[in-house]
Amino acid sequence: MTDISADRAALRARLKERRQGLGAAERIGAAQGVAAQLSQLPELTVDTRIGAYFAVNGELSLHLVVAQCWRRGQTVHLPIAGLRRRLHYAPYSAQTAVAPNRYGIPEPQHVAPVDPESLELVLVPLVAFNRRGHRLGYGGGFYDTSFAFLHERERPALPLLVGIGYAFQEIDTLAPESWDVRLDFVATERELIDCSE
Repeated sequence: MTDISADRAALRARLKERRQGLGAAERIGAAQGVAAQLSQLPELTVDTRIGAYFAVNGELSLHLVVAQCWRRGQTVHLPIAGLRRRLHYAPYSAQTAVAPNRYGIPEPQHVAPVDPESLELVLVPLVAFNRRGHRLGYGGGFYDTSFAFLHERERPALPLLVGIGYAFQEIDTLAPESWDVRLDFVATERELIDCSE
């Protein structure tokens, strides 16, 4: 393991442990805060095809955001982990059956998935981030593989990628790898960060 890989693994472990140690009140407050911060993003209120995620392992919950999208008549999609580290997205409503995938993450069942290119805005979970839009995920490469097509487009482009994390997950230095796909924004419970600035 290289020093960079070891550093990333240690950072992941430290931040995931801190995230999982949060109490219920902190989680609820953060979910309310991130929903308020995302309300500043015009695209979230007007785009019709939204990608989200089902929070696991202490990730910041999007249940309030998803409910707001449903009230506005937007279609929310959740990721399905496919082969070759590729995500597809399936429509998700309150009536959609879900079941855990091979990683224990709930996925919609019995609905036809769509490709990531068809979405307009995607809310992306993360383990760490910096203000330049660099994201540290779980290390599986699913998001970077699935949104690699954005490397060929002038940003911002569709879909807009918005990282979702707790404020304590921000780090000053995060050297990107060549395959990393940059985020356009990051929303925490405290602020909405424009990563293009």
